[in-house]
Amino acid sequence: MITREKRSLTYLGINGDRSVYWNTPTFDLVINSIRDHQCELTSTGALACNTGKFTGRSPKDKYIVAEELTENNIWWGEVNHKLSEQSYERLYKKVTLYLSNRDVYIRDVFACAAKDYRLKIRLVTEYAWQSLFAYHLFLRPNIYELSEFSEDWVILSAPGFMADPKEDDIHSENFTVINFKKKVILIGGTAYTGEIKKAVFTVLNYILPQERNVLPMHCSANIGERGDTAIFFGLSGTGKTTLSADPDRKLIGDDEHGWDANSVFNLEGGCYAKCVDLSPEKEPQIFNAIKFGTLLENVCFYPNQQVVNYADTSITENTRAAYPIDSIAHIVEPSVGKPPENIFLLTEDAFGVLPPISKLNVRQAMYHFISGYTSKVAGTEIGIKEPQITFSACFGKPFLPLHPLRYASMLGEKLKSSNIKVWLINTGWTGGSYGIGERIKLEYTRAMVTAVLNGQLEHVEFKKHNLFELEIPLSCPGVPTNLLSPENTWADKNEYEIAAKILADKFAKNFKKYKEQ
Repeated sequence: MITREKRSLTYLGINGDRSVYWNTPTFDLVINSIRDHQCELTSTGALACNTGKFTGRSPKDKYIVAEELTENNIWWGEVNHKLSEQSYERLYKKVTLYLSNRDVYIRDVFACAAKDYRLKIRLVTEYAWQSLFAYHLFLRPNIYELSEFSEDWVILSAPGFMADPKEDDIHSENFTVINFKKKVILIGGTAYTGEIKKAVFTVLNYILPQERNVLPMHCSANIGERGDTAIFFGLSGTGKTTLSADPDRKLIGDDEHGWDANSVFNLEGGCYAKCVDLSPEKEPQIFNAIKFGTLLENVCFYPNQQVVNYADTSITENTRAAYPIDSIAHIVEPSVGKPPENIFLLTEDAFGVLPPISKLNVRQAMYHFISGYTSKVAGTEIGIKEPQITFSACFGKPFLPLHPLRYASMLGEKLKSSNIKVWLINTGWTGGSYGIGERIKLEYTRAMVTAVLNGQLEHVEFKKHNLFELEIPLSCPGVPTNLLSPENTWADKNEYEIAAKILADKFAKNFKKYKEQ
C-alpha cells in the first residue's frame, strides 16, 4: 500500500504542501520514528518513546463544546468542562494551521468489535508513533474497507502545538476538546497517547447509551472453556489487564467494552498495559507481547544496554505497552462474548480495610458501582506520586459525559433480570494502610478469581463483615485463610476498626450526592 501521498486534507482545513502518510505499515512507522529521533529500539524490537512533559492524562484539561446537542445532556462540572463554539472554532483554525506546516500521519480505524455499533475514525497525527499507537489500540480495517473508508469522527492530534490559555479560553497550554456536533476531537500540547484512547471512549460513553441502548464499561473481559464471560471493572492500575490475561481463558479485551442485550464486545482492537515491574513470571502474556512493533512509553533502560528495566520508574510509574490484541496468545475472534456470568469490581484499597474478596447482592453491587471506590495509583494522572483515595463513579468517572446514574441504572436493570454473580476484589493493601501494610500478592488475587470462575466458592461458608456487610468466604483454594478476613492481618484490631469506620464514613459522605436521585 502507498504510504506517502499528496492526497488533499483541505476538507479538514489542512492546506500545506507537506507529506501526508496514509495508513502507513508498522515497519515504516518504526523507521520514521527512529529517523526523527523520537524513539529507539529495545532489545526485543519494541519501539520505545518518551511522551515528554505529560506521562499521564490531564483530566482538568478535557473540554466538551457546549451547543444545542450537549447543553442539557452533558454532566457538566468537575469532569466535563464547557467550551464555547466560538472558542472551539478559533482553536480548530490554530491546530489545522499548525498541522498544515508539518508532515502528518493518517490512520483510519474502527471502534466497536460488534459491527452493528461500529464507529469509523480518522486520526491525523503529528508523530509517526502516535499513528502506530492507534493502529494497535483500535480495530484495523482490511484493504477493501480502507478503499471505501468514510469517517464518522475525526481526531486531530498536535502535541507540539501549545494553546494560549487566555486567548483560547482554556485552563492551560494542553487540551483535549470534543465537539459532538462537528464530530471532531482536538488534542494539543500533550504527546501522551492515552488522551487519544480515552477521548474515543468518552465519545462512545455518550453515543452508545443514548442512541443504541448499550452500556459502555471501563472493564476487561474474558471467556472460559464453557463460553462463560467474566468482566473486570476497575480504574487503571487495579488489575484489569493483568487479571483478564489468563492463560486458561480467552481474552475479549483489556479495558473498554459494550454490553447489549445479547453480548459483551470490545470497543478496541488492542491493549494498553501498565508495565511497571513487568516480568515473565508475574505476567507472561503481557511480557511476551512486547516484541517488534509494540510501542513502549516512558520506560528506562539498563545502563549501556537496550534492555528495558521495568522496575525503573524514574520517568513515571505509568509506563505503558501498546500492542494489538492478537499479540496475546489466547483471544476471542472477533472480540465478542455472551453476557457475563461473573462481574468483578476491582478496588485498590489504600486503607487496607476491605477484604481481598467478597460477594455482593444486587443492592450492594449497585452501591459499589456508583461509588467506584479505589486509590488512584502513581503516574496514571499528573501529580499523583502515591495512592490517593478516590471515588470514581462507575469505575470510570473521568470518561463519563452523562450523569453516572444513567450508566448505573442500566447495570442495575441487567443485574435484576439475571443470575449474574458480583464480587468485590481488593487488589490493594492488607495488614495495615499504605506505608504500613503490604500489597496483596497477585498470586492470591489470581487464585481467588480462579476459584470463583471454577465454581469452587459455591459451596464454602461465608461470613458477614460487621461494618460493610460484605459476604466473605471463610476459605479459598490457594489463599491463606488468615488473609480472607482483613482484621486478622492487622497487628492491632482496634486500629483496624478505626480505619474501617473512617473508610465507611468516606463512603457515606461520597454517596450523599446521589441519594436524592
